Amino acid sequence: MIYTIQTTKDLGTVRNEMEDHAKEVGFGVLHSYDFKQILHTKGFPIEKDITVYEVCNPPAAQQALSQLPIISVYLPCRISVFEENGKTTLSTIGFEDMLGSVDVDEDFKSHMVLVYEDLKRLMHSWDN
Repeated sequence: MIYTIQTTKDLGTVRNEMEDHAKEVGFGVLHSYDFKQILHTKGFPIEKDITVYEVCNPPAAQQALSQLPIISVYLPCRISVFEENGKTTLSTIGFEDMLGSVDVDEDFKSHMVLVYEDLKRLMHSWDN
């Protein structure tokens, strides 16, 4: 499942504010990928501006990786940002699917759901 929301904030505003908004909910931006620019330099241009942000909540990552190293394939968390139908779209991988794919105890799942709620708060921080 992919979790997707839209905001009327313009794409440039969301891009410019991503790092500050992430910090407000306990995440840091590790890296971003401007796919339009990357693919253009490789000779495969696309029309749509798509940026993917890798974000990390260090305490949550430490706990997750200590208890379940295989979950590293899902880390860091990613948020995709692009414009669609005149609105800015933000998407991420649904944690429910990720947690459903591994055998972990309920306490771990509950903690990861709280982290996912913070990630969704980040995405919704541009709501009007």
